[in-house]
Amino acid sequence: MKKGIHPQFVDSVIKCACGNELRTKSIKKEISVEICSRCHPFFTGKQKLIDSAGRVERFQKKYGLK
Repeated sequence: MKKGIHPQFVDSVIKCACGNELRTKSIKKEISVEICSRCHPFFTGKQKLIDSAGRVERFQKKYGLK
């Protein structure tokens, strides 16, 4: 490997808008994100499915719920 062409791999902190901090290694010392696994609706169980076209109801009507 050539010397001097690779970036430094340093300890890094990832900060979320919700206040959660994760420590890892990266080429940047600090990374800011808007959403993380602690506040994302998919991981917290608060996600709601939006069916604006009525596809789910049409499927259930066609094939029935058992």
